[in-house]
Amino acid sequence: MPTPERREAERLFALMQAEGALPVEADTLLPAETLLDLYGEDLRARAYVTRDPERGEMMLRPDFTVPVVQRHMAEGAEPARYTYCGTVFRKQEPGSGRSTEYMQVGYEVFDGTAPAQTEAQLFALIRRALDGLSLRAATGDIGLLLAAVEGLDTSDRRKAALRRHIWRPRRFRALLDRYRGRTPAPAHRAGLAALSPEARLTALEEAGPLIGLRSADDILARLDVFAEDAALPPIPDLQAEVLEDILALRGPARQALERLRDGAVDLPALEPAVVRFAERLDALEIEGVDTTTLDFEASFGRTAMEYYDGFVFGFHAPARPDLPPVATGGRYDALTRVLGQGRAIPAVGAVIRPGLVAALRGEEA
Repeated sequence: MPTPERREAERLFALMQAEGALPVEADTLLPAETLLDLYGEDLRARAYVTRDPERGEMMLRPDFTVPVVQRHMAEGAEPARYTYCGTVFRKQEPGSGRSTEYMQVGYEVFDGTAPAQTEAQLFALIRRALDGLSLRAATGDIGLLLAAVEGLDTSDRRKAALRRHIWRPRRFRALLDRYRGRTPAPAHRAGLAALSPEARLTALEEAGPLIGLRSADDILARLDVFAEDAALPPIPDLQAEVLEDILALRGPARQALERLRDGAVDLPALEPAVVRFAERLDALEIEGVDTTTLDFEASFGRTAMEYYDGFVFGFHAPARPDLPPVATGGRYDALTRVLGQGRAIPAVGAVIRPGLVAALRGEEA
């Protein structure tokens, strides 16, 4: 007899197919190299890694999105919609009580014809799938943060570092404070940056034999970067304050839109992202979502959704703060560019955890 989780998974899977999605599967073992290239070595702490004698380092499937995107970029044509149902595997903190393997049902859309409408339709679909549960919806927009970073008057190298660490809030904060001139660079770095090119070479020669994979040229090039960064002026206060305001922005989505429009006056590079935000709110209204009460948090998704680069959302159970999100989703155009080797396709997707849905339905019955 199917478990409540399995029955819920089958219901959700059928619902996604009824919306026109093609059912797909993904291997349980995936090449670790691709996933580590995308997420960095930090992923090892959250995933199960093994070594296959023939295929090399492999990883138990931590999610479905990457293999589905790979398949579509290699074989698919747009527009396309896919759905999947299966188990994913995640390491958990000892004593957390969270499952190391659980089912996901997902829905992925590859379609660039009407981005705002596609995002709104996806959100509305997930909301309908969770109908009857006492859940809170939270929304965000990583694209606003990316646009704000791009508009800063600073070097491309600094902007690249900030973009890379948007999903690591503490590191992002430390970099922003340093680039604003609020905190100094680490003392050893500042000392090396102050050396003349000749003095750097002498210091390297006197340091003894090289240890590790970096060559002398690599090290000297890195010291040049330190020196270039030390010579740059701070990020202008007004621009940094706009970015700070966005990071802290939280409230009803329509009110957030007005704040963002004010910010775009001082940081014009923000304007296209604000226009997309407004278009999305209008599309959500058409789907029956009240955006005057819809929660918006500009920093939402920064710690758990690394491949999302635009609209993000999640559904949480306020009465069960111990539970992870019941569903999450968003836009991941940049991921398709990476996996498509430069060829990008606008894409959005979402996943639901049927085990959590079944548990909450049981509690609320």
